[in-house]
Amino acid sequence: MFAHDDHVSVEVTWQAYQHIIAAYADPDPRHGRTRLTRLIDTLRRGLPAGLEELATLGRTLHRRRADVLAYFTHRASNGPTEAINGRLEALRRNALGFRNLINYRLRSLLHCGGLAL
Repeated sequence: MFAHDDHVSVEVTWQAYQHIIAAYADPDPRHGRTRLTRLIDTLRRGLPAGLEELATLGRTLHRRRADVLAYFTHRASNGPTEAINGRLEALRRNALGFRNLINYRLRSLLHCGGLAL
């Protein structure tokens, strides 16, 4: 797919994605932080036309730089918390008929894997 010029934007975006994965997977936190910092700076510098989404990502990463790079200091992420929150939000959307808070809590625990019957 990358051989055709029509897919250059997809290829560049995929490469940026791979660089992000490699930075977070780097066993040396300092090296990973340097890699991600370099990528954020590259995305922030202005990209060719047709890469507006990637430019938006670069601006967001630059704006949230301290939060994004904090992972390399603490080796912790709020990903698991966000995953549980996403499941609860999906449950809330699907459970509009729950009138009993206890039933809602039990259903939430079942849905998120915190309760086995």
